[in-house]
Amino acid sequence: MEYTQLGQTDLHVSRVAFGTWSFGGEWGPVQVDDGKAAIREALDLGINFFDTAQAYGFGASEQMLGEALRPEINAHRHEVVLATKGGLRREGGELVRDASPAWLRQGLEASLRALGTDVIDLYQIHWPDPKTPFEETARAMDEFVKEGKIRYVGVSNFDACQMAGFEATRKIDTLQPPYHLLRRDIEESILPYTLHHNVGVLIYGPLAHGLLTGKFTPRSTFRADDWRSKSALFQGELLRRNLDIVGELERFAEQREFPVGQLAIAWTLANPAVDVAIVGARNPSQIQQTAPAADIHLGTADLAEIQRIMNSAVPVGGPAPETV
Repeated sequence: MEYTQLGQTDLHVSRVAFGTWSFGGEWGPVQVDDGKAAIREALDLGINFFDTAQAYGFGASEQMLGEALRPEINAHRHEVVLATKGGLRREGGELVRDASPAWLRQGLEASLRALGTDVIDLYQIHWPDPKTPFEETARAMDEFVKEGKIRYVGVSNFDACQMAGFEATRKIDTLQPPYHLLRRDIEESILPYTLHHNVGVLIYGPLAHGLLTGKFTPRSTFRADDWRSKSALFQGELLRRNLDIVGELERFAEQREFPVGQLAIAWTLANPAVDVAIVGARNPSQIQQTAPAADIHLGTADLAEIQRIMNSAVPVGGPAPETV
């Protein structure tokens, strides 16, 4: 497993991080024992960086992660890097963005309890909140750092202008954006901003939420409680056209003797602006299949061939709190 410094922080993290979105229930039923076993397997594979969020089941994902990592959290806290996110809350049956100081304070305290730790290494604003001035949010986050409850401040799903607005009050340590072979919009202005301002980048969705694993067909279906069942990415002509592309990528990866999922992850890590790729897993075998991507180094010729394959792909978007 390769490791790197995350931005300008003193966090030394595995280049593949373990993501826990699926443990919140938005991807269908959660098998707790399998999930905890996957977390322990990730540790055995050298992964020391774990990302979760309050909104992933409002405590369910964080608690599951905390229980799985209890030995390390209690006795070897320096061996694991814990990242979580706040700034979403339930209102009726909907998720709404709320990065107000009061809600962030409540969320942070809830996350500390759920994880069973007295400090969170990286606390991130999950989505920009148009109703709360960035100045108020940034000051609240800085206060959490001064109190010793969090070590570093991150944002997620922010664009360059939003990051600049936040940084008028407080330096951003990291950004967590979506990035994969079928979604490259952050290359235009977001990654140039993070490079110029020395913001660490941990990307999510490198497997396009499973599409780039090579496991789907045009007839693949999802349970009603899996957000992908409502996503255009996994339906109709868009799905069929992109599966053709995945097939080409599979053949390219097979020639190099690694799975297409590892190829997709390694491609994100080949971008010099990207420090870490977050990969989810529901069971040990899934993380076994993806973690080795950290050790794959794609050369110039590899990247050029991948670009040629992707030239006929259909770019896709992703979910937002209001649509999950």
